[in-house]
This record gives sequence, C-alpha cells and structure tokens, in this order.
Amino acid sequence: MALQMITTLIEDTMGEHLALKSEHGLSFYIEKDGHKILFDTGQSGTFLENAEQLQIDLSDLEYVILSHGHYDHSGGLRALTNVAKKFELIVGKGFFNEKYGFYNNSYEFLGNNFNEEFLLKRGITCKFANSDLNEILPGIYVITNFPRVHKDEAINPRFKILKDGGFVNDPFDDEVLVAVDTPEGLIVLLGCSHPGMKNMLDTAKNLLEKPLYAVLGGTHLVEAKEKSFKLSLDYLSDNEIKVVGVSHCTGEKAMSELSISNNRYFHSRTGSSLIVR
Repeated sequence: MALQMITTLIEDTMGEHLALKSEHGLSFYIEKDGHKILFDTGQSGTFLENAEQLQIDLSDLEYVILSHGHYDHSGGLRALTNVAKKFELIVGKGFFNEKYGFYNNSYEFLGNNFNEEFLLKRGITCKFANSDLNEILPGIYVITNFPRVHKDEAINPRFKILKDGGFVNDPFDDEVLVAVDTPEGLIVLLGCSHPGMKNMLDTAKNLLEKPLYAVLGGTHLVEAKEKSFKLSLDYLSDNEIKVVGVSHCTGEKAMSELSISNNRYFHSRTGSSLIVR
C-alpha cells in the first residue's frame, strides 16, 4: 500500500519550519495512490511559496476543491492558475454567491476574488458537487448537503449573502468536505464547518458507512456557545477518532482544551503532515 499523505500548506500558525509563512486561512495538499489534490487555497498565493519550500509540485494537480466561498479558503486560486493549468475545480452549490459579514451596522465583503468568467478565461473546468456523495477518485470523496441534526450548531447570523438586492442569512449550502478512505478509516478534511462540525462528520460516516480515523481542519468552535462548545469537544473525544488535527477557526480556547484533555490532538499547523501507510 502506497503512502497516503496530507500536508497543511498554510494555516494561521507557524510550525517548526520557519522558512514557511502562515496566514489566516487553510490549504491542504492530498497525495493518495499517486493522485494529487488540493483542498482550499488560503487567502493568498502564499501557500505556493510553502509548497515550493516543501518540494511539493502543484503543477500537475488533478483536482482543486474549495470548501466554501470565503476569501480565506478561496483567495489563493488566482495565483494557483499561474502554476497549475489542467486541474478540475469542484465547489458546492451557491459558491459564487456574494458573501458578507455584518459588523456594527456595516457590511464587509468576505467572498471570492474571482468569478465564473475568470475561470472560463483561464480554461478551468468548474463542477458543482450537487450530489450528497461524489467520488472524484478511488477512495476520495467530496460530500455536501449536510442534514442539520445537531440543533446546538447554529450558524452565526452575522454571516450574510447579498441576494436580489438585499441581505439574507447565509445557510452555507455551498460548504463541502473531503473524505479520504484509508486502511485505518476515514480521514475527513473540514474547511470551516459552518453547517456544524458534528453535522458534517456524522454525514460522512453515515454516507460511507465507515469509522472516522482522523479529523483535520476548521471547526468554527471559535464562535460556539458554551453548550455547543462542550458537546463538540466531547464528540472529538470519541475513542473511534484516533487523530484530531483541528485548527484555523477552531479557536485558541478549544485547541488549548484539546491539547490538555485529548491525547490524540495535534495542531495541524503550517507545514505539518499526516501520513498513513
């Protein structure tokens, strides 16, 4: 069995490799059975510099998947198109909606720095993950349409979409996750988990009927209320999950508590890799 490797190309925090750069954002490089995939691109092209430092060649990527249409996950795509030319882009429905945050009676744009016309000009094929479960390569899945079962996982109403000349609450129907099937179980990669971390992970388990081995990425516990915060930490403490590599919008409080209470936790920071044989 070939090595299956997931490397955090960029995250909010620096790792031991001090030649790398960090930023508020997330990008994962996935290599499985000779296939090369990128999940999210951070907020800028900085992840490309990190990939070069790590001797990771992104020029022949097969797929790029963007978790949702927020700048800190999609902002590096423009730069990537100067390096990789033949990948297929996969996004969730509603990805190109105009996304905003509402702060103190003002709106701030939080969305993408490109549109479908840009992709056409660059010759990039873009497909929407309309099915609940999309197997893009053997053992690599893009999952969307998450049932909102855990009622404690409420989306902050400050997130808005500009639609038909007015602002409405963003339901984050565009959010997707990536699940990688390994001999140890599923590795699930999360962008920001706006639909709810527990909702998303339960969906992956139910659709694929396999146990979780590892969870990496953003959980948005940084904004969770106390009840949901505790329930989420308890969820990640399930003995089924052998590796807990949450970071980014998980927040300092949650990561600090996990580092104390969960001996399977590690901070999936810039430059770290999870390798499964």
